[in-house]
Amino acid sequence: MASANLEFSLAKAPAPGLQNPVHEAQGIFRALMNALARPGKLQDLPELDLNPPAPLGKSTAAIALCLCDYDTPIWLDKELAAAKDVTTYLRFHTGASFTNNPMDAAFAFVSKPENMPPLSAFAKGTSEYPDRSTTIVLSVSSLSHGQTVKLSGPGIKKEQGFAATPLPPQFWREMQTNNELYPLGVDVLLAAEGTVAGLPRSTKITFQES
Repeated sequence: MASANLEFSLAKAPAPGLQNPVHEAQGIFRALMNALARPGKLQDLPELDLNPPAPLGKSTAAIALCLCDYDTPIWLDKELAAAKDVTTYLRFHTGASFTNNPMDAAFAFVSKPENMPPLSAFAKGTSEYPDRSTTIVLSVSSLSHGQTVKLSGPGIKKEQGFAATPLPPQFWREMQTNNELYPLGVDVLLAAEGTVAGLPRSTKITFQES
């Protein structure tokens, strides 16, 4: 009977997380910091043996396991929130709590960017504590296709072209407004397969001339 109970428990256990948490988390964190320090420049994430439950992408899972802990409330889009295996996986490996209010989230994870709420729905920080804002992690299929915009600002020499897909139609307009709030505003990480790019609030967005 004890053996049967053990087998049942193992069958219900969440998928494994980081194999070498300290070393692998350091590599992920370095890629994320480089992504935010050099906006729009693609950064390779470490190769990891992760198999998170769908629809949580591998790169997005790596970011969550690196950044989230018991002190960081998480907001999930409806696709992720509806997947019990995803919430169990994140709770088990990070200890983080979940919130239904994006304004209360330290980190927000979006598996379907085309359906995401407006950026104004997330915390932008306060004048006393601008760091109390939401970092939004978007799962995208490509960091080279889609509408191309020009990025400028800290960490960028002159201008840099950038594109990603899928994104909401109003995303780049909202990012322009987000930059106007600086030093308040949200920071955005876009995660594709094995790669991440950053769009911090300090980045100015302009549209390519047609």
